[in-house]
Amino acid sequence: MDYGIRINLGQFMQQLLQVLLVGMTLGMMRNVVPALAESEFGVPRGSFMLLAAFVVAFGFVKGTLNFVAGRLAERVGRRRVLLIGWLVALPIPPLIYFASSWSWIVLATLLLGVNQGLTWSMTQTAKLDITRADQRGLVMGLNEFSGYVGVALAAVITGYAAALAGPRAGLLWFGTIVIAVATLLAWAAVAETLPWAHAEAQRHASGQATKNLSPRYPTTVSAQPSTGDIFALMSWRDRRMAALCQAGLVEKFVDALVWVFWPVYLHQHGVSLPGIGWIVGVYGFTWGGAQLITGRLSDRVGRHRLNTWGMWTCGAGVALLPMGTGSAWWSLSAAVAGLGMAMLYPNLSAAVADIAQPNWRASAIGIYRFWRDLGYGIGALALGGAAALGGRIESAFWFVAVAMGLSGAILYRWGEETHPRLNAAH
Repeated sequence: MDYGIRINLGQFMQQLLQVLLVGMTLGMMRNVVPALAESEFGVPRGSFMLLAAFVVAFGFVKGTLNFVAGRLAERVGRRRVLLIGWLVALPIPPLIYFASSWSWIVLATLLLGVNQGLTWSMTQTAKLDITRADQRGLVMGLNEFSGYVGVALAAVITGYAAALAGPRAGLLWFGTIVIAVATLLAWAAVAETLPWAHAEAQRHASGQATKNLSPRYPTTVSAQPSTGDIFALMSWRDRRMAALCQAGLVEKFVDALVWVFWPVYLHQHGVSLPGIGWIVGVYGFTWGGAQLITGRLSDRVGRHRLNTWGMWTCGAGVALLPMGTGSAWWSLSAAVAGLGMAMLYPNLSAAVADIAQPNWRASAIGIYRFWRDLGYGIGALALGGAAALGGRIESAFWFVAVAMGLSGAILYRWGEETHPRLNAAH
């Protein structure tokens, strides 16, 4: 088997297109739906916990399916899991169109969580299968760039679609086209990459790994560990993995805030749906675009510093948003938060991939993504609670900013550099 982006460019581009469409599927739920929760779907004004319910559902379902997807992909292959994920998404646009209450939106979001847990996990894992260890930062940067540009594009496009055709019809047509195209491409053009992972594991077991790219793999598990062994290793036994998992969980508080409360906050301040789409889009475009730099940069300077400072930068951007007014100020704070996300997001995943053995890398990534996306659910509950206790939506912003600062400090203390060239086992 040959490894590398260039030699596998056709499949690499197919996977990037898949994750772009995955991001667009997620993005269609992140502007119009929360902004019009009161007027279109019957959520009473000030019902912060009810408003957060659909993101809570998404987080717990997506987190669980990330875990399932990793283990399932090691048994039936990456491509089958990807296809299942797209088939699950097909009912989402009709559910939104015919929704008679907020509970329909929660149901649609449950299906979205299944879709995202299966599809995004597989696009990430498949690209890691066919590329080299010294390209992982670039691979993760390109992966998350493509996905979150998709999220940002969908936020902008659905804002205009809702203004032109109405919120329900706009989301119906946009979502149906995106999901149908993605399903067709996954069936017709995506190849199975599991054989590359098996070949890499055999090469490492035979001692053929490059000496200066020898990763610092955990030594407390076997080459074929059980699900319980891997879960324990990732969650608490290996301090490095635990530090990465808790950082992943807390950084999703930011994304939950952007999803649930940014559109509501901006709508309450008189911003139009297209305007909300552009401000939220600044966050997504900055996050997505900067990852082209930060992912590749981590292959040169390492993951640890970028991850730690990314947590703190992102928290600062969150704190800035309610401290000023006007589209320019809100866009600036969104850009700062997006830059922090770009520093940490691909490189937390790359760090996990650095020190996870190929035989159980998909499971390790799945468990990391389980904890990370559980942050949607835990974060949305905490945000709703903070806003309710504080009596105002701004309380949720302060809660997230503090949480990011503390989590970054834990990552700095418990973590270490994982790049095999900069901190090799030999």
